[in-house]
Amino acid sequence: MVSGRLRTVFLKLHLYIGLTFGLLFVLMGLTGTMIAWREELDTWLNPDLLVASSSARIPVGAATVETVTAKLMADPQYGKPNLLMLPTHEHGVFTAYYPLKGPEAGLGRSRQVMIDPITLTVKGERFWGIPGLSRQQLMPTLFHLHRYLLSGETGKTITGVGGMMLLILVLVGIVLWLPKLTARGLKQSVRIAHGGSWSRFTYTLHRAGGIFVAPVLATIAFSGWYLNLPKWVTPIISSVMTVSPNDKPQSATPPAGVHAITPAQAMTAAQREYPNALVTRIGLPRKPGDSYEMRVRQPGEVRNDSGSTRLWLDAYTGQRLGARDPLAAETPSGDTLITWLYPLHSGEAFGTPGRAFITAFGLIPLIFAITGVLIWWKRRSGHRRHLARERERMLRAG
Repeated sequence: MVSGRLRTVFLKLHLYIGLTFGLLFVLMGLTGTMIAWREELDTWLNPDLLVASSSARIPVGAATVETVTAKLMADPQYGKPNLLMLPTHEHGVFTAYYPLKGPEAGLGRSRQVMIDPITLTVKGERFWGIPGLSRQQLMPTLFHLHRYLLSGETGKTITGVGGMMLLILVLVGIVLWLPKLTARGLKQSVRIAHGGSWSRFTYTLHRAGGIFVAPVLATIAFSGWYLNLPKWVTPIISSVMTVSPNDKPQSATPPAGVHAITPAQAMTAAQREYPNALVTRIGLPRKPGDSYEMRVRQPGEVRNDSGSTRLWLDAYTGQRLGARDPLAAETPSGDTLITWLYPLHSGEAFGTPGRAFITAFGLIPLIFAITGVLIWWKRRSGHRRHLARERERMLRAG
């Protein structure tokens, strides 16, 4: 149990972090309850945009990818996309991403074009990352509010720092919770009691409830810190674990007159490397030296939406330049930890029950913000009453 001046320091640190970042923690929690089901809600709101005309065969073949990309590149209003997301379920659509230009450009902002995998026609498009409350923009707006606070790089940094501060808040809270090593002390430290007093209930809920949710809250805080500020967190992980360099392999300079392979050829090359996997994303090269960056989902991966396996292919030969394979036996321990962070943050690591848990857990910051403010206000009011009584006593004595 921490006591004396050190406890006072920890109490003030816990208080000031909570008062400074409390609204941010509540916002992140409430938006997280929704975006845990972002794809399902987005599809429900926008079936005309995100649902295929009929069931498609999964996985989509390279011939279909060839037709879709050729159609886009031949159309002057579209052209070559930066990224092509493939359907991963029977009612999914192709989504092509294009960078925005001018004042609308910014971190996380793109033009999305959706293509029906059956009819191969463009179903529609929208701007990803441009705030709005229409059906098409609602879920992207919630996502960007959660990730970027609707303010690009600045917002991403703020949410990353918020994750770091939430982790510190949890760790300090654990230190303050530590009871005396007696049976009575341990019992009281995990007991939520009322005893006819709402202030007692508020305090014990904040203290005892906090220790029960601390492991999950710390995990969400750390993963959120990493997802927004990986350059800050990766050195911490690499200090205790082995982490692969984050360099992207580059394509070799081709001989004169040699053209880049098509996305369909890149997809075929990826399928040769991982014959049992599903190709979910194709990142196209944009300038000389860029490689194809493929995302594939192998059976048994913890991230079961788009997968965590990344494969880089030479843009001209299709040869393998590098890979991040979470299932490989030689995968460094630090890479494995990093692979788990997003699925843990979103609840995806434990399937539908995990996502449902994260949805309910999103209310926790609100509960602790309310109880924390009530405890602070009661102590502040009590302190003021004490000072008033002291002044009155001194006046009488004088």
